[in-house]
Amino acid sequence: MQCPHCKNILEEQRNPIPTVDIIIEIEERIVLIKRRNPPYGWALPGGFVDYGESFENAARREAEEETGLQVVNLRQFHTYSDPGRDARFHTASTVFIGQASGVPRAADDAAEAELFQQDDLPELAFDHAKILQDYYTFKKSESTWRPA
Repeated sequence: MQCPHCKNILEEQRNPIPTVDIIIEIEERIVLIKRRNPPYGWALPGGFVDYGESFENAARREAEEETGLQVVNLRQFHTYSDPGRDARFHTASTVFIGQASGVPRAADDAAEAELFQQDDLPELAFDHAKILQDYYTFKKSESTWRPA
């Protein structure tokens, strides 16, 4: 049975929804998916963290569900929490970087999955252009870079 105080907190609190995004590196390229559901467009693989699931496991799960790829060397990059990053509701996304091999194949929420180089990125949904700008800056100077 849930305590009355906890019930009130759950009913009254509006908190950001936790999500994950993952930058999957394959050689010198990254994997992007074309979203099957609104908001449409190209994006990093990712999604909602399930209750009782770690953010790391959510990132691995979303990567495999949307691209069919097994991610290794997973490491946390940065959390993006601007209230306007998702027009549907306030999300806070913890972004991970990992590596994979093989060819991505679209599944689940992804209509397409493709590899892109930095100089051929499509227009991106959400704040993923900012995330990738930070990522490429980080890759150039890993030892000194700090996100804003």
